[in-house]
Amino acid sequence: MSERLDIVLFGFDPTEKIVAVETGDKEATLFVREGQTTVTRTQPFVPWLATDKERHFAGAETTALDGEGYNWLVRFPSGWRAYQEAKRTLRDEHAGVCQYGSAIKQFMVASGLTLFQGMVFDDLNRMQIDIETTTLDPELAEASIFMVSVSDTRGLSEVLIGPEPEMLRQLLHLVETCDPDVIEGHNFYSFDLPYLLARCAAHGIPPTFGRHNSPAVMGAPRNCAIGTNARQFTPVYLYGRHILDTLFQVQRFDWSRGQVSSYGLKECAQTYGIAPPDRVYLDRREIVEIFKTDPERVKTYAAQDAQETAALAALVAPTEFYATQMVPDSYQNVAVTGNGEKINAILLREYLRQGRAVAKQKTPQPYPGGYTEVRLTGVIKPIVKADVESLYPSLMQTMKIGPASDTLRIFLPLLSDLTQRRLEAKGKLKTTPKGSRDYEYWDGLQNSFKSLINSFYGYVGGPFYFNDYEAAKQVTEAGQAIVKQIAAELEAQGSCVVEIDTDGVYFQPPAAITTESEEQAYVERIGTVLPPGIRLAHDGSYAAMLSLKMKNYVLVEMNGHKIFKGSSLRSRSDERYGKHFLTEAVDLLLDEQPEKLSHLYQTLVDKIEAGQMPIDELAKRERVTDKLLSSEMRKRAAEAIRGAGIKQGEFVSLYQKRDKSLGLLQDYAHDEDSDYYAQKLYKFAGRLKEAVGEEQFDTLFPKPVPLAKRPDPSQMTMDLFA
Repeated sequence: MSERLDIVLFGFDPTEKIVAVETGDKEATLFVREGQTTVTRTQPFVPWLATDKERHFAGAETTALDGEGYNWLVRFPSGWRAYQEAKRTLRDEHAGVCQYGSAIKQFMVASGLTLFQGMVFDDLNRMQIDIETTTLDPELAEASIFMVSVSDTRGLSEVLIGPEPEMLRQLLHLVETCDPDVIEGHNFYSFDLPYLLARCAAHGIPPTFGRHNSPAVMGAPRNCAIGTNARQFTPVYLYGRHILDTLFQVQRFDWSRGQVSSYGLKECAQTYGIAPPDRVYLDRREIVEIFKTDPERVKTYAAQDAQETAALAALVAPTEFYATQMVPDSYQNVAVTGNGEKINAILLREYLRQGRAVAKQKTPQPYPGGYTEVRLTGVIKPIVKADVESLYPSLMQTMKIGPASDTLRIFLPLLSDLTQRRLEAKGKLKTTPKGSRDYEYWDGLQNSFKSLINSFYGYVGGPFYFNDYEAAKQVTEAGQAIVKQIAAELEAQGSCVVEIDTDGVYFQPPAAITTESEEQAYVERIGTVLPPGIRLAHDGSYAAMLSLKMKNYVLVEMNGHKIFKGSSLRSRSDERYGKHFLTEAVDLLLDEQPEKLSHLYQTLVDKIEAGQMPIDELAKRERVTDKLLSSEMRKRAAEAIRGAGIKQGEFVSLYQKRDKSLGLLQDYAHDEDSDYYAQKLYKFAGRLKEAVGEEQFDTLFPKPVPLAKRPDPSQMTMDLFA
């Protein structure tokens, strides 16, 4: 690795073991690890912005940058308030400005510092907090926290009970004395933190969760990037510390893997095999009552919540930790920021360091996406997946496709450097005992490199300073040609191609290929037709695949475990009875018993129409949000929850009544709309149409006739002579 690229990737100030940074008007405070303690140091903080025209402000320093774009750097030695005033002036004038609203990010870009240099993930002092409450709404008269579970990575494990004010003070004392760098929780931003802050306020207790007894501060709503999606949340900031919500982190971690069907803490722990063997499971609705008769059981449950949170964070957070060693920002912010913005900040830091103008973002232009195609539906056995390793990044490197506005020519060398670093980390991983401290280090590091590498293509086609839509087009067109070439070669060599998806192909191999080693050799042989630098890899062997439509399928692993992909078969918004039906139907199809589908379907229809389906199977669980209340369900949902004391952010279970209104599950009066739910079951069955075939579908799944439209048997007569 060249020294130049080390500076580009990790920043130009090599100061080690900085665990947090906070900024004031003219000064930044660095929290630095020394042994087992954390000390503070201060450095000057000079806010900055870049403009596309020469501008001068009182007390500011204006410097020309080389090149086109944002080519005037304005620094504000007089402090953050002077910067903010200048920013308001430029905004009112609609001037072109390159800047960051985060003072911490500004400081780290300009200083060349990054957090955690010289540290591994296990060096962090991490604390986990989980609370048990009497209500979901902390503002209700009966609201209280009756138990707090606290643990940390230095051996702390306590469950606090007693009067609520005393527990809150004990918790704050533990935070102060244990001095964590990071506080972790599951669904922390949406529930535990707001509840803790509200209960502190109710008792007049300053919420001093920050270092130096600083109170927690609520931030402005922002988005957490999760793959191509974003989830809005309201952050909380703790002076000198970071917050990590494992609910967000596991979603980011699982985005491309698709292993987890539900992101609740218990479900994640079970999926990843980190649940304690003696795990206690309790119904959230019954915890308060159980606590009255069996407090020790609830204490064990709460302690295990904190234990699982710690284990989950250790699995899903190292990628973000090691990214923070590269990205000029706080760990808390890196953990919710998209990878494109991470690359953006790394490039911007280097351009300003070299006194070079920052490119202006290009106007969005349409460009083709990856090639996708389903060639076969139904149940196919066996299945192999061949995948081009990092297709788009590989094409960018081999074809020298990068943004034209990168005048320093660091984009492609940085991509190549990251790729080489990842290969070296993966090599170390193979020779390191699994589960060891070194193994966790190399695994976290290579995953962090991988997440950045795979985002270089998205960067050129996204809303970033050095984007280039023409470059994105060249990459996708080349990628389409590669994946089509792979499919053609597979078919020429006797395989049956099932699905093509951007950089990979699912196929049924020739009958002569029976072992995994033979599959690997076969895939390697197919890959020899590809251009240099493009490597085709064996990415999985499966006993069977249920193919429905693009990106909607079920894979059966050799051990029988099923992987569901796509919302057609498994959507978190589906009612339970629909999920159960689809799960059983998939099993029948994979077991090659499609004739039993009709009986399964008709049995459920009859059960629904007879009013025998449990209402909690039919009801849908929804979070009360602006979106819910502004949708087509708005009026019916608002009517259902009016007067029930339910506030935004809480979950409710709603069902449709015979009069088409919505009702709360707890108010159920055997008045469900049977016709609606029978029709909904038919729609669930419709998701299997590609698997069973158009002709057979109507025979297996006849559309239910509304009860009111059926002939009355008592009015029917029989013509004996017909």
